[in-house]
Amino acid sequence: MARESRNDMRLRIHRRIRKRISGSPERPRLAVFRSLKHIYAQIIDDEKGHTLVAAASTEKDLRGNGGNVEGAKLIGKVIAERARQKGITKVVFDRGGYLYHGRVKALADAARQGGLEF
Repeated sequence: MARESRNDMRLRIHRRIRKRISGSPERPRLAVFRSLKHIYAQIIDDEKGHTLVAAASTEKDLRGNGGNVEGAKLIGKVIAERARQKGITKVVFDRGGYLYHGRVKALADAARQGGLEF
């Protein structure tokens, strides 16, 4: 029998997390996705199905280091700043099935320092 890939395991964990976590207009969901080279963050209102704010290491002015902790900190800072501009202060953190460690933790800590509460 073939072993389950790492990404399949992550997706299974992510589905389990998403059963309990949902973003509302009052408290939208801060979703994190990381690839080997980049990291992405979105603030989502799940009731409407809309992305309210997004930041990614693929954006022209943020390009360069998304595959490391420094890049993740930068994205966390940017997402918090953009959220505050839209009047969002409280969010629910969705780690996307990834371990709360490394780049995911760095993004979360930087977002907290930037003014987001979760």
